[in-house]
Amino acid sequence: MKPVAIFRYLPIEGPGYFATFLDNNHIPWQLIKIDAGAEPPASADPYSGLVFMGGPMSVNDDLPWIESSLNLIKQAVADDIPVLGHCLGGQLMAKALGGVVKQDPFKEMGWGEVKVTKNSVARAWFDDLSEFETFHWHGESFSLPEGATRILSSPYCENQAFAMGIHLAMQCHVEMTERMVKDWSDVSFEEIIQLNMPSVQSPAEIETNLTERVTKLNAIASRLYAKWITALK
Repeated sequence: MKPVAIFRYLPIEGPGYFATFLDNNHIPWQLIKIDAGAEPPASADPYSGLVFMGGPMSVNDDLPWIESSLNLIKQAVADDIPVLGHCLGGQLMAKALGGVVKQDPFKEMGWGEVKVTKNSVARAWFDDLSEFETFHWHGESFSLPEGATRILSSPYCENQAFAMGIHLAMQCHVEMTERMVKDWSDVSFEEIIQLNMPSVQSPAEIETNLTERVTKLNAIASRLYAKWITALK
């Protein structure tokens, strides 16, 4: 099997549990470190799937790799090469496919409930699950591209995830590990203690019952990833 390409934009926002899932399923993968100066490949053909992780930048920023990433996503979707996006990655997918990414009234930072929308596409990804707690870390969100179906929403972000065939874009972070949660909380400590928003948790709240929360989230992620890998070329 060709490797899965994983695009990283910040060292502490790596593939996390997704890499563990691929390893457990004996699926090869290649980490492309955009944060270290790597450039997106010109073609998606060498890969069985494309996965885009999170990052602190905006897809609307004037960065040298944005346009080539959008073109790569367009090509992969046209060629039925599965694409998966986490937060910034989901926003890249949305913009590439005709959606709009803009600032939200509220930042979401910490743990929060999302609801599975009541449609057949959402059921295909989540079976009988109706809601669950996931991790959030964003100040922008995407609109739905034409042909996409909303499959998750939260009180502070209507479009938490969309699916388009086998392609899955998420605003939330299902890939978290305990180490990632602690690192993000530490790096953004000053910001989150100053944000007076109901959608932003304190560092103490973020790390409460962390092992149990991450274990449950890993189970949700496994369900999504297991469906996504069925279409790998």
